[in-house]
This record gives sequence, C-alpha cells and structure tokens, in this order.
Amino acid sequence: MTKNEFNLQLDDHSAFLRSFALNFTKDIEDANDLVQETMLKAVTYYGKFKDGTNLKGWLFTIMKNTFINNYRRLVKTNALITQSDDISSANLHYSASENLSESKFVIGDINKALSTLQPEYYVPFVKYFEGYKYYEIAEMLEIPIGTVKTRIHVARQILKKYLRNYSKEILGLEII
Repeated sequence: MTKNEFNLQLDDHSAFLRSFALNFTKDIEDANDLVQETMLKAVTYYGKFKDGTNLKGWLFTIMKNTFINNYRRLVKTNALITQSDDISSANLHYSASENLSESKFVIGDINKALSTLQPEYYVPFVKYFEGYKYYEIAEMLEIPIGTVKTRIHVARQILKKYLRNYSKEILGLEII
C-alpha cells in the first residue's frame, strides 16, 4: 500500500474514529484533538502498519492507547499541582498542622464511657461498631438477634448520657 492509499483510507475512517473518540472523552473538542493525534501517529508510524491487516482495528488501538496515556499524564499532573488559586479544605490538610490534644481528650472520654458499660452491653456494641452484623453477633454470643439489638440500643443510650458534653450544640455533630 502506498502512502497516498494509506492516507485516503485514513480519511475514510475519520468519521468512525471521531465517534469512537467521543465515547472516551465525552467532549467534542477533546474528541477532535484525540482523532487528530491518532491520525498524526498513524501517519508517523505508517511503516509499522502491515498491509492486509485490519487498519480500523490498528487505528482504534492507537486511539485507545493515546487516550490512556493522556489520561495517566493528566492524573499525574493533577496529583502534583493544585490548579486553583483558592486552597480547598481538602488540600488545606496538607498545609496545616492539626492540634491532636483535643482529639486525645475526646478519645479518652469515649474510652471512659465505654468502660462504664456492663459486659453484656459492651461486647455487642463494640462488635457492631467493628462492623459485624446483628446476626453475626447473635451467633457469636449465642443469644437471640432481638437481644443483640436491644443491648446495642441500651449501650447507645448510656453512651449518649455519658458523652452529652459533646452534643450537637457544642460540636455541631450528632453523637451516635
């Protein structure tokens, strides 16, 4: 296949490439850029195309790999650079130090509150907090599921009373 025949076939496939690119980018301008970059690479690497093979598949592979490489480059760039003048609260964490003393007091109070619970309330509550389901706790403790739910509810009520200093009015948070 001559270079001119190759270029004519490339032109014939441009409509298919444009719709394929739009599936990747979801934006017409970005899709046109991707098609242009794919065509440029196809012309550049014309010598690597084997005559008689699937040109459309070869072009789609070039496009897919180009899109993936551009996406990876964009993700890497965005991870390194904050692209806004304002520092968002999410990025502020990296530039500010945290006062851990307040959270240590809170954790200490929570641990004290937990220690006031009787074992029959403490164990189901902690297991539930760790992510176990009601039925799993019931099987572990060999008690009915209704009893598990009741004990967890009672434990919450006791903890709410003990930790009322950390109520909605003070911290703006809802405890338990």
